[in-house]
Amino acid sequence: MTPARTRLTTALRELRARTGLSLAGLAERTAYSKSSWERYLNGRTMPPRQAVQDLCRLAREPDGRLLALWEIAESEWSGRAGEAATPAPAPPGPRPRPRPREATRPTGAGRSTGSRRPTRRPTRGRGRLVAVLVSVCAVTVGGLTSALLLLPHREGEPRSSSSPPVAGPRCRGTGCEGQDPMHMVCGAGPETLTTHRTTSGARLEVRYSERCGASWARMWGTRVGDRLEMTAGGPTRRAEIQDDVDAESYVYTVMTATRPGDVVRACFRPAASDGGERECVDARVRPSGTSRPPSSQ
Repeated sequence: MTPARTRLTTALRELRARTGLSLAGLAERTAYSKSSWERYLNGRTMPPRQAVQDLCRLAREPDGRLLALWEIAESEWSGRAGEAATPAPAPPGPRPRPRPREATRPTGAGRSTGSRRPTRRPTRGRGRLVAVLVSVCAVTVGGLTSALLLLPHREGEPRSSSSPPVAGPRCRGTGCEGQDPMHMVCGAGPETLTTHRTTSGARLEVRYSERCGASWARMWGTRVGDRLEMTAGGPTRRAEIQDDVDAESYVYTVMTATRPGDVVRACFRPAASDGGERECVDARVRPSGTSRPPSSQ
């Protein structure tokens, strides 16, 4: 896949995880089948523009950024970008004007011998060249603008002073109970309390947002049927790997309210076919500024 297709596919997977819907759930809520969504989210097929808009709607995400990325990926996939970027060969130069010929037939009395002036034909090549140059400029400017808007920002990295401020969280404390951390804008710069690698090779993390006063857990490197449970002394929050798309992405639980001093427990349950045992890891929410303990491997 091209870099733009890879970025688009990754963004679509993140949106799909945010919706919490399975492939069958997406098929029920859109005009596209379960197998079509599997191909779109695996990057095997270029999704239609409407599919991108539908997924943004289900994830309650403004579609401007995803559609800009879709435009770049679609132009590369269809070859439009390559055609616009290849200038047409320069048209041949103007032909030398033929010298006027004298009339060979005698003219009537009182009329002088005339000469024929060649008819000048309009040059079509010049108009085509101008159109191609305008297309190249438009594609280049659009691509640069979209690329600047779509540059990834890693979690925890400070944004430059020219970047727009990060939107504040949409919940706090008990108001975050059972809510999606990404939709509530709690996933911007969270703290990783601990990381654990299971015997099956899957990894899980316990995360905490000081701004939201809430924690959640996530897993990756998993197999279909793997499950994750997380609790901090209250309700148990769960997540499960339902299909191959989940297995290739981060899958996380909803949040539970926590504060410094609380102990969060995350338990990984492998798929029944693996025959593995449940593995749990505990992490304590630390006050701001406290160093992080080493992760378990």
